[in-house]
Amino acid sequence: MAWNTERTKELLLAAATEEFSANGLAGARVDRIAAAAGVNKERIYQYFGKKDELFDAVLAAEMIRVMTEVPIQGHGPEAFGDYAGRLFDRHTTDGVLPRLVFWEGLERGRETVSRATRTDHCAIKVGQVMEVLPGVGREDAADLLITVVTLCDGWPVLPQIDALLAGSGPDRAARRRAFIVRTATLMAGALLEDAAAGRSAVPAVAAAAD
Repeated sequence: MAWNTERTKELLLAAATEEFSANGLAGARVDRIAAAAGVNKERIYQYFGKKDELFDAVLAAEMIRVMTEVPIQGHGPEAFGDYAGRLFDRHTTDGVLPRLVFWEGLERGRETVSRATRTDHCAIKVGQVMEVLPGVGREDAADLLITVVTLCDGWPVLPQIDALLAGSGPDRAARRRAFIVRTATLMAGALLEDAAAGRSAVPAVAAAAD
């Protein structure tokens, strides 16, 4: 019977996603990934290369999946707030990508592999923000996006901090979601006002700090 290469790759990626999400890059074990996938570990090296390269494949696949499932669309501050709410919902249901990104930051710092490919994906997302908020510059759109991504990514990764600061009532997730949506909407509206007045958000923040 012919070997199903694509199916084997899917099994390995699924097993690797779970392993890296739970244990990070340094803590993950190739033997456990192969055993969970039900294949010989030599297949990992054959299809993906070293463990670092398998981690990169997992992270890239998760980023593309989330981008596809949670597009940035519509027009105006409310549309951007809606995106923030949907991203929060996505990470509440499946916190794999936030955990992978946090692991990468802790273990690699600013060093990323496949930088060109990932830069392209990030540029697309920033461009989508600019389409939703016409007139807002690329730097402000990027800052707005990273702020919302950080807020949403922190929810599944820092539950202990949330519980310490805000408690753990039955409506906690709904309250946090509403706060993030409101914050994203207000920030987007402020950037649009700045753009219409010909101001940049950075000098405005600097002036307020002074």
